[in-house]
Amino acid sequence: MGLIVQKFGGSSVADADKIRNVARIITETYRRGHNVVAVLSAQGDTTDDLIAKAAEINPKASKREMDMLLSTGEQISCSLCAMAIEAMGYPVVSLTGWQAGMKTNSAYSNARIKRIGPERILAELDRRSIVIVTGFQGVNKYDDITTLGRGGSDTSAVALAAALHADLCQIYTDVDGVYTADPRRVKGARKLDEITYDEMLELASLGAQVLHNRSVEMAKRYNVNLEVLSSFSGQPGTKVKEVTKNMEKVYVSGVAKDTDIARVAIIGLADEPGIAFKIFSMLGKENINVDIILQSIGRDQTKDISFTVGHGDMERVRELLEERKSALHYDHVDIVDTVAKISIVGAGMVNNAGVASQMFEALYSAGVNINMISTSEIKISVLVNKNEADRAVQAIHDRFFSQFGSHN
Repeated sequence: MGLIVQKFGGSSVADADKIRNVARIITETYRRGHNVVAVLSAQGDTTDDLIAKAAEINPKASKREMDMLLSTGEQISCSLCAMAIEAMGYPVVSLTGWQAGMKTNSAYSNARIKRIGPERILAELDRRSIVIVTGFQGVNKYDDITTLGRGGSDTSAVALAAALHADLCQIYTDVDGVYTADPRRVKGARKLDEITYDEMLELASLGAQVLHNRSVEMAKRYNVNLEVLSSFSGQPGTKVKEVTKNMEKVYVSGVAKDTDIARVAIIGLADEPGIAFKIFSMLGKENINVDIILQSIGRDQTKDISFTVGHGDMERVRELLEERKSALHYDHVDIVDTVAKISIVGAGMVNNAGVASQMFEALYSAGVNINMISTSEIKISVLVNKNEADRAVQAIHDRFFSQFGSHN
């Protein structure tokens, strides 16, 4: 008999029938002799609806009060699911984040979990109860409710699995696993049986929306066995683990696209030591994440630096650079958001020469121009025009998964 943590996303609990389906999955796992802790997101569009309600009253509401409001979404889905399981005749209890011992820092709307005191959950499991926990939320040292930001329910589930030393953490979603590319957009995308933490972390960071990167980081740190699967199909999903059987054979595990970015080019900077440090330390202090960075060769005592940031940070970057124009001594700034980042990820790339050239050849054949390039041991990213992004992903996917398909 093992302990299994199961997480169900908003689409899995969107209405009464879907909640009954989730209750069936949970009770089937329980009937097989396992202890079950289920973590639920808010139903469907509940969070968006609550944000809209707040905007009607106060468009500039404090983050503390927003957390108080948004945390109710998960409470609704958890209590309804517990009622469904009660109706089926099983012992069950629903707990909020604070009842479940989820202690966080005080960064309202984007809190980090500091520790979990699982005593209440363990006491309920000892009584052989099914435990349903609200995802996405905890409590800080002032006993205020906090929410964990994007992907918070995934993070809640993995954190609970780590704290409870669970045998498995299953993330149920509306797709039946991790695919080589978005199956809704890319012809020929196929499901992976398994993927490494590092590959999944890169894909999650690059815009693949199956798992949030914070939850993958935590799973890797605490060696939590993860499985991504569908709450609708009943099929086996994708296992996420430290080492996979196919590691040597498979060059590329997936292709990801991120259109939520902007490219910043600072033209005519003084070609002298410390300029890059000044720019990126300024952005770092503002918690602005920078991704692909390109510096031109100096000419006439000047150089250009280009980099990418999240679309939401674009205007703040523009303001910061304008404020410090005299200190940085540049000619002008060019910021565009008509770009997309296309990436290939694979743990096998490090030992296989020529992967980058095949990616570039695929883009050349599709008539897609490359604006910037960034590489690491298991990732190659390129910046292309946004209107060519889908074509680029399809071309790269065809190149690798028709040629190496038999290895997957």
